[in-house]
Amino acid sequence: MEPPTVPPMRVADAWHAGREHLVALGVDEAGITAEVLLRHSVGWTRAELYLRWHQPLAAGACARYQALLAERGAGRPVAYVIGHREFMGLDFAVDERVLIPRPETELLVETVLDLVRDTPAPTIVDVGTGSGAIAVSIAAARPDAALVATDLSGDALAVAEINAARHGVTGRVRFLQGDLLEPLARRRSCVHVVASNPPYVDPAIATTLPREIRSYEPALAVVAPGYGESVHARLADQAPGVLAPGGWLVMEVAAGQAERVVELLKRPTPYEDVIVRRDGIGWERVVAARLRGVRGSTLDVSGTCVEPTTV
Repeated sequence: MEPPTVPPMRVADAWHAGREHLVALGVDEAGITAEVLLRHSVGWTRAELYLRWHQPLAAGACARYQALLAERGAGRPVAYVIGHREFMGLDFAVDERVLIPRPETELLVETVLDLVRDTPAPTIVDVGTGSGAIAVSIAAARPDAALVATDLSGDALAVAEINAARHGVTGRVRFLQGDLLEPLARRRSCVHVVASNPPYVDPAIATTLPREIRSYEPALAVVAPGYGESVHARLADQAPGVLAPGGWLVMEVAAGQAERVVELLKRPTPYEDVIVRRDGIGWERVVAARLRGVRGSTLDVSGTCVEPTTV
């Protein structure tokens, strides 16, 4: 006697089963995660998923879905599981070579765009570019801007270049490998903004980070060497060497870190007009400071700037 025919699992049943599986494993936002993984398995938009909610799920899609659920259940972040993440309305390729772009970092991009709103053809440097989310988003929003993006990791720059090509800005973003602003250190440049989302987790608390961050995201992009504001301090020291007079240094900070970063910018330094911006939930998230206008290290005696394409 042949075994009874088992009807295919419906899309709705697959979602319910996935959600319950993730709930049992203690995964946050299990329902949303199950939906994202299911949509990725079938290649549908959210609207298409719900239009087909009661249809059978193809065997191949079901197998893919189960594999993705297993990855997420093991702790791998959703963005790495599906290979991309939305940021500033753009879709970015991501994997374990780069930090996953966070919604709060959009405030950094918005701050930069606000600061150069009235500046024609601005030159902007994104330090520690990672996936390229900051540089590519700025380039997409300001077609007249020239971007330089640096990163110590060659693997990260490879991902950033993929994202620049994906969004059609390859010709306007120059990628340079090196530590912070060192790739620009021996070149004259008229930079209007130096922007960065630097590593800012204090090594003393790194072991308390969620497993998804601790085990999967690159420590180089997460944990600051020495102490939480160490990279902020180095950037504050280096930026005057590339900023034009009146240019801005803009940095993301961790929750509760802004006061210490403001203090290091308000010591006897070449900065003025220090500002702090809060994110959508009220945390002080971005600190910016303007370089005083009287200096000459980024302009030669004739006042001529070196074009960013020669950086």
